[in-house]
Amino acid sequence: MEHLVAKRNTWYLISLMIILPGVLSMIIFGMNRGIEFTGGTLWELEFNHEVSSEEVANVLTAHGVDNPKVQIADNSDGVANRVAIVRMKELQQGSAFKTELENAVEQELGPFTQLQLSSVGSSVSRDLTRRAIFAIGLASIGILAYIAYAFRNTQNPVLYGSCALVAMMHDVLLVLGIFSIMGELFGTEIDSLFVTAVLTIIGFSVHDTIVVFDRIRENLARRAAPTFDEVVNYSLAQTVVRSLNTSMTVVFTLLALYLFGGESTREFVLALLIGVISGTYSSIFNASQLLVSWETGEVRGLWRRLTSFGRNREAVARS
Repeated sequence: MEHLVAKRNTWYLISLMIILPGVLSMIIFGMNRGIEFTGGTLWELEFNHEVSSEEVANVLTAHGVDNPKVQIADNSDGVANRVAIVRMKELQQGSAFKTELENAVEQELGPFTQLQLSSVGSSVSRDLTRRAIFAIGLASIGILAYIAYAFRNTQNPVLYGSCALVAMMHDVLLVLGIFSIMGELFGTEIDSLFVTAVLTIIGFSVHDTIVVFDRIRENLARRAAPTFDEVVNYSLAQTVVRSLNTSMTVVFTLLALYLFGGESTREFVLALLIGVISGTYSSIFNASQLLVSWETGEVRGLWRRLTSFGRNREAVARS
């Protein structure tokens, strides 16, 4: 623990390495959004025999469904390849077209049981997307304002809020990036429950960061060490065990839910699990380290180098 702050560039590099693949995936592939955000119908069918995604998709396509996405899953008894999860254009319960599809699927693939049929219109999906973005943005602004107020007696209260916000974005980007990769590789979708998980992660991340910041403030007030970085290092030594113990109890609970809980909440629990682990890391190795980097002038020095590099490139281009 003695050299924790001195190795802050290493912690920054680790954060960059774990976030960058996900960010690139979001830029290239985006997020695999569920019907709540794109509009359409989720139709879940259980057969009494094994089916393939190609078989189901071919039947639907032949009867007028454009580009259906079919995923095959196990049934509730664990029997493989019995459930077809179909995502397609909006389909209303009781419509003539739905009846026609049901008859076609039963005639060509055999009898089935409808487990679920849920539809979301395009206007509703756009509204949900706006509300999700607004909720996350409002939470971020509220957190910045609250921490700036809570640490108003420090030399730079906005700095504490900004560092907590950066650590929080670290956790959110990591979760979004991993789910973007999972969406591309395994078809994992994000829905309103995922937004709930992200907001929960934001709360957990900031809570853990405030505990560390509060100890830093106390040690600064009583001059526990001669320099700022030594105060931060001393504060981390006092809080790291508590942070790890708190996080591990949550991690074990979420791990049990992920392994033995229901299929419908598995992605939700996975998002929380990733966020809790990341939040513990960011509060110790990002947020507090950023305070030191700012106080020692490293952030301002990096900004000057970046801006001077940009001006030099413009000068070369003009010449």
